[in-house]
Amino acid sequence: MGLLDGSGFSLPVFEEVEVVKVKINVTDSAIDAMKKSMQDDYDTHVLVISAEAGGCSGYLYDMKITENPNDKDFQRIDVNGIGILIHNKDSSLLNGIELDYKDTLMGGGFQIKNPTAERECGCGQSFG
Repeated sequence: MGLLDGSGFSLPVFEEVEVVKVKINVTDSAIDAMKKSMQDDYDTHVLVISAEAGGCSGYLYDMKITENPNDKDFQRIDVNGIGILIHNKDSSLLNGIELDYKDTLMGGGFQIKNPTAERECGCGQSFG
């Protein structure tokens, strides 16, 4: 058998993606937490926020601090000297989000509120 009979062979699926100009709101507590995490590496590092397929509602939020990729496929939002990047493919999903940071006795962490999400998981990590 093998490739000639078509078993185990598939072509990639490409979808047209709507690109929108992203606007986000970042709270003061999130700015403070980012500054602490980045340790004055604002010139070389950025926070990348993305939407990954998965979770119980369709998408999961992903955030990471990384070296600035200087890639034209990302939109850059500058907040108090900190660069936040959102890839164009995620722009329609993440436009309008609010990035917050909560510090509680049980541990703190970043939280994203998404007013355009049609549904969200109870954990706050998944949306659709």
